[in-house]
Order: sequence, then structure tokens, then C-alpha cells
Amino acid sequence: MAKKVVATFKAKVKVNYTKVIRTVKNDKGSYSFKEEMMETDKVRAFLTQNAK
Repeated sequence: MAKKVVATFKAKVKVNYTKVIRTVKNDKGSYSFKEEMMETDKVRAFLTQNAK
């Protein structure tokens, strides 16, 4: 019987990650979505920094 290989995202240091999805307006006027993984502690600073 073959073993199943399962990839895990674990590190020795416990850090929580959050997926941030932002809308970005193109030159044509349409919107697209940009996804990014970042540490939970840095999400609020990232969103306030890039807010218009």
C-alpha cells in the first residue's frame, strides 16, 4: 500500500497567517482582485497604508 504525501505549512515558530483579498481598479475602469498571504499582526497596517 502506498503512503499518501501530505504537505503541511508548519514552522517551529508559531505565526498566524491571514489571506488578504483587495480590489484593484484597472486603467479601463474594471476591478480585479489581488490575493496575498501575510502575518495576522501586519494586516491592519497594510490595509491602512494602502487605503485611499
